Amino acid sequence: HSLQDSRLTPRLTFGQDLVFCLMFPPSFSADLIPPGVCNLLNPSTIYANNEVDLDEVDIYGFDYDYTLALYSNTLDTMIYNTARDFLVKHYKYPEGISKYDYIPNFAARGLHYDIQKGLLMKIDAFHYIQLGTVYRGLKTVPDDEVLELYGGTHHVPLQEVSGFYGKGPMMKQFMDVFSIPEMTLLAAANDYFNSNDIEYDPGHLYKDVSDAIGMVHIKGYMYKWIINCTFRGCSLTSCFPILFRDKGMKYMVGKDWRDFFDVVIVQADKPHFFNNCGKPFRRLDGNGDLQWDKIKSLDKGQIYKQGNLFDFLRLTGWRGSKVLYFGDHLYSDLADLMLRHGWRTGAIVPELEVETRVVNTEQYAQSLTWLQALTGLLERMQVHRDPKSKEVLQDWLKEREEAVTKNLFNPHFGSIFRTCHNPTFFSRRLCRFSDLYMASISCLLNYDLSYTFYPRRTPLQHEAPLWMDQLCTGCMKTPFLEEMAHIR
Repeated sequence: HSLQDSRLTPRLTFGQDLVFCLMFPPSFSADLIPPGVCNLLNPSTIYANNEVDLDEVDIYGFDYDYTLALYSNTLDTMIYNTARDFLVKHYKYPEGISKYDYIPNFAARGLHYDIQKGLLMKIDAFHYIQLGTVYRGLKTVPDDEVLELYGGTHHVPLQEVSGFYGKGPMMKQFMDVFSIPEMTLLAAANDYFNSNDIEYDPGHLYKDVSDAIGMVHIKGYMYKWIINCTFRGCSLTSCFPILFRDKGMKYMVGKDWRDFFDVVIVQADKPHFFNNCGKPFRRLDGNGDLQWDKIKSLDKGQIYKQGNLFDFLRLTGWRGSKVLYFGDHLYSDLADLMLRHGWRTGAIVPELEVETRVVNTEQYAQSLTWLQALTGLLERMQVHRDPKSKEVLQDWLKEREEAVTKNLFNPHFGSIFRTCHNPTFFSRRLCRFSDLYMASISCLLNYDLSYTFYPRRTPLQHEAPLWMDQLCTGCMKTPFLEEMAHIR
């Protein structure tokens, strides 16, 4: 769907590069049936962690990169290649690293990186490392070695997992879509040193790779690629950095895109925008040059740079749950707004589209059904202590480990939402910092402004209703499970 819809009228904007807010008329999409009402999951569904009534929302705000503007996977390859070459040419890393090409779908968002050990891994909501997903370079680390490295356990203490923004003294969590090529480059460089028995400091490597990835953005390479792919013949100097967003919005929305928004803010420097009141707003002219006038109001049609949320609230009066803000980064886009300022938040999770397709497959449904049935059998069998029962129990435990659905998603790390049997650390943060989450901002087009999002009431462990046990007993009589039980 195009945002160039005559039924859309403006209400607000602002963000890291750009954040926007729109107001939709009550009649919009009134005749549409919201997705998610059938058995198969609809990738256009909006999921609720908290109840949100759109009738109570007056202001809609949007981040720019990977919220309003989505980029193809080709961009990841270009970021990786440029940062890799920068690592070799400017940081004088071995030429052999240049032979490592980008590996699509190697890394997944939400992974943790142990800076001192040089290990990339997936951690669950309870701070346990998912064994089988620990990588040193491009090779998995055996489970027994992982346990030895972490003091006989695969639990990582809270103070080491990450700080508020995903950066701990020993661990870094990669929450940004832009971080996929960074993780891949870290894995490739680690693999080169390990494969060639070259001694190196993993801490130095982490910082150098991070700096090399940062230079791709600072020097404007990303802007140049996108502009050259979208607008042939446009030079880097005429598009970087402010006009890049202007051209992007004209491409997506139209030349009059500013008419749709009340406030536009660029280079807001999130998350500092939300918690640092030291940077004032500066107005930009049509050429992207900073103006010297004192900002007494945020006016429609203008573009402002930097600033801070405290001045923003004072100048607009937009506060609390009347504002619904969308972003892709759980920490820098959403956390402060929800926890400190009481705004409603919506997380954009592009991975949902792919994961939904997997969940809708018959293979996934059968694997999950058998996994749940097998877990129920284990619960009942464990009370029997005779040798034969113990032997069956061990066989079922082994089968349960083999029945996990990890390989149906990312072959190295599985789903970004689950470890073997628990939610991931990413999934817990998603539930904590977002009221709503969805694959794309265009999912909003399937709902009208009187719609209320209700979270599914999943029973707590101690309040599972009796009908669930009855249902499970009945399920065991279905032809599918009878056949599965017979096969096993």
